[in-house]
Amino acid sequence: MDTGTHLVIGLGLAGLAQIDPAVASSSTATLAVLIGTVLGSQAPDSDGLLRFRSNAVYIRNHRGTSHSFPAILLWTILITSVLGFTFGGSVPILHLGMWVLIAVCFHVFTDLFNTYGTQAAMPFSQRWISWNIIHIFDPFIFFSHLFAICLWALRVVPPEKLFPSLYLLIGFYYLWRTLHHVHLERWVQKIDTDFQTGDRIYLLPTISLSNWNVVKRRQDGTFVIGEYRRDKLRWIDKVSCACHPAVEASKSHPDVSAFLYFSSFACAELKKLPTGYEVRWADIRYRHRKQYPFIAVLRMDDHFVPQHSYVGWKSEARLDKKLRPDIVK
Repeated sequence: MDTGTHLVIGLGLAGLAQIDPAVASSSTATLAVLIGTVLGSQAPDSDGLLRFRSNAVYIRNHRGTSHSFPAILLWTILITSVLGFTFGGSVPILHLGMWVLIAVCFHVFTDLFNTYGTQAAMPFSQRWISWNIIHIFDPFIFFSHLFAICLWALRVVPPEKLFPSLYLLIGFYYLWRTLHHVHLERWVQKIDTDFQTGDRIYLLPTISLSNWNVVKRRQDGTFVIGEYRRDKLRWIDKVSCACHPAVEASKSHPDVSAFLYFSSFACAELKKLPTGYEVRWADIRYRHRKQYPFIAVLRMDDHFVPQHSYVGWKSEARLDKKLRPDIVK
């Protein structure tokens, strides 16, 4: 989920903690848990600091180790220890640790439902887990939390009654979206008149509950991009992936390797240049204004020796700076 949603969930879990008598009976414990759940709901995304090293390092590691089983325990112990030291013996440390653990686990759990996904099964598996069910910003999840937090702040409804109801509703919402997603994938496959044996259809969530992006992967490696809107399926683009020694050579470059490590929906486009080749990899899950802006680009000479590269969201200014540094001042 996005940072704002993780924040309101952290606040919401602090409200839910009021069902715990050890927390509710002490204003100090309530404050400690509030700080703990907010920090716990944000901690796994601290890997965003890797952007300062390079986009490639960030892409390879974001939602990786920081969202793994060992990291969940590490974040919980670290946050609980710091808060325990700060507040001294005035807070029940085991109860504080439990709510911090819930916040960290909730963060990782919600990220599993996005298209981006996580490597939550590390170190047992390096596989990216992305269930493609909930958009990275879900208005229902965000605003239901915001509404409940406002009622709590205004003391309209006691938190021990308000937040259990909220999270029961959120639980049903996740269950409904999951079942709805499974049903729609089967339905889209059924109504697709061009569906062939070996094809695989993926439905990707949008910010709208009723609109989905559709990706069909054919056995030959071709991708067909579509939209499911108002119970109708419409195919809007077909992407063929280049096959060339330059494409194969590009896979060993660190920037491209990081991109391919993250995305299983990458497709290469090859361009012959006067001085060599340009291989442009695009993640076809992210389509915006008829383009695929999440890319990794590598320029090589005629002998496939790397010259310049770029990885990240497409920006003509950044592309020129990275790929033509001798021209851009």
